[in-house]
Amino acid sequence: MTKTDSSKYKQLIIYYFSGTGNAKNAAAWIKEVADQKGVSSTLINIDRFENIEIHKTTGKLLIGFCAPTHGFNLPPLMLKFIAKFPRKKNADVFILNTRGGLKLSKLFLPGLSGLAQIFPALIMQLKGFRIVGMQPLDLPSNWIILHPGLKEKVINSMYERYKGIVEQFANKLLDGGKKYKALLSIPFDLAVAPIAVGYYFIGRFFLAKTLVASNDCNQCGLCVKQCPVNAIKMVEEKPYWTYQCESCMRCINNCPQRAIETAHGFVAIIVYLAYGLSIPLIFNILHRFNLAAIDGSSGIIGFFWSLFEWAIFILIVFLGYRLLHYFMKFKFINRIITYSSLSKYKFWRRYHSPNASI
Repeated sequence: MTKTDSSKYKQLIIYYFSGTGNAKNAAAWIKEVADQKGVSSTLINIDRFENIEIHKTTGKLLIGFCAPTHGFNLPPLMLKFIAKFPRKKNADVFILNTRGGLKLSKLFLPGLSGLAQIFPALIMQLKGFRIVGMQPLDLPSNWIILHPGLKEKVINSMYERYKGIVEQFANKLLDGGKKYKALLSIPFDLAVAPIAVGYYFIGRFFLAKTLVASNDCNQCGLCVKQCPVNAIKMVEEKPYWTYQCESCMRCINNCPQRAIETAHGFVAIIVYLAYGLSIPLIFNILHRFNLAAIDGSSGIIGFFWSLFEWAIFILIVFLGYRLLHYFMKFKFINRIITYSSLSKYKFWRRYHSPNASI
């Protein structure tokens, strides 16, 4: 298609973070529209960023942030990037978040953004930017921790549908308009906001300890090299997931040996140890000292009791994962953990987004 100089913007810069390719593809679709309009456009991957460098610009600038939705919020890496983003004169901003879309027969099922649009938009607004676009995008869910990857036919049909939505969004913004699709789901997003907060401070640390390497691992190191937050390190010749892990699913989906598993059996053991044994034991001890009513208290006491329970849970997760990693070097234990993981079996497909090389 012939380039036309029909945009109000002279330059477009999109900063993206993408675990398995959805957000990267969405950013690329917007760039294609910009190129058609004669707008100078740049895509910047923020993997493992340390310093933020702003390109020199001339004329009106449009800045975009594209990222997946993790626990009803943007990934901590992107939130940190946005928080550190410097002020920029003569620039507008849009936010696009991909979220766990699914498809039931011919029905496309939307995900929820939670704080993924609201929170970063507020940060950029406080920095003096004008928010001209807020677009959630229901591309296929890649959360292999919770469900198998979608079938290729379903993925392709969803991509065909949502590429058109992104192109409409891009055309609207680049022509000088505004589009706030995210505002339509604010009541639902606010309803899950507490879950987003809980995920950020607690849930993501738990999920970071659900991945293990089976005996199929050949120590190729690809997962370590590709991890966008340097969360994986080799310990005793096996990948070890630290608390920096953001559960982006890049490692489990890209492993050429299909050796990375979600340790569902281990998760069940940890939950039982925490809520079936440890916390009830502590409750019984409190009961002996006539303090059993604490766990049912409301207000500030109840709040601190809940924090205490979560602290016990995370401590058990940490200690359990350290022991698990050590014992995974024994073939018998490795097999038990591997075969008690649903992700081991063929029906638990990995997710691969079309045309995405991370």
